[in-house]
Amino acid sequence: METHDISWINLFLGYLMLIIPISVLYWYQTGLVKQVLISVARMTIQLFLVGLYLEYIFSLNNMWVNIVWVILMVIIATFATIQRSELNLKTFFIPILSAILISIIIIDIYFIGFVVRTEYFFDSRFFIPISGMVIGNCMERNIIALNTYYRSITRESLMYKYFLANGATRNEALQPYIKEALKASFNPLLANMAVIGLIALPGVMTGQILGGSSPNVAIKYQIMLLTSIFVGTMITIVTTIILGNRYMFDNLDNLKPDFKRQGRINFKSKKSK
Repeated sequence: METHDISWINLFLGYLMLIIPISVLYWYQTGLVKQVLISVARMTIQLFLVGLYLEYIFSLNNMWVNIVWVILMVIIATFATIQRSELNLKTFFIPILSAILISIIIIDIYFIGFVVRTEYFFDSRFFIPISGMVIGNCMERNIIALNTYYRSITRESLMYKYFLANGATRNEALQPYIKEALKASFNPLLANMAVIGLIALPGVMTGQILGGSSPNVAIKYQIMLLTSIFVGTMITIVTTIILGNRYMFDNLDNLKPDFKRQGRINFKSKKSK
């Protein structure tokens, strides 16, 4: 079964579907029409550039080039996570970078080395897409978890101090906030996993089928990718929180005031005095 290509004319016809959401946004005067056009243009340019670059990488298939590409993705994901979570760059760069790297190393070794068992571990056809899928989902879920975690600690700082005053260790006092962060981050993912295949076919599976793969083969890869994403995300979030806690609290277990990026959020705890 061969891949059915999309001609440039038909691709342009596909873009015409955007008339529907753009018309709705314009009708209700949301002010988002320009942002939509810019986002679509950026998406198109970026994907075509990545496509050209990946074709070169796939043909080269060099171990060091593939590793550098994945490390670059990890660094970009780290900056994006810090920016979207409004955290201090100096404080959180190493914890988040380390957490994503640890996750990628574990998932790639297990997925590629023990499940797929490719002859060449750093084969760009497997190493880069699998790493990219895990990194992207780790970044998305990590942002939700970190926002929930530090917002909860800040909002309920008196409760945290109450736990400490009653003999709880710092780790014990932080348990409710870690629990809340994990639930906020994983509830949407678990809901999606529970109904996948019933409501909609996942993107990877659809892409493989459109690319000519057997549905049974596509299902196996989709199952393993979802499992890897779930495990990798869990490793990333927990590791980020554990490593971040080493920088976030002083010797008296008080939350340091400079963990947030300055000039973005003013907490009530600072104004109460």
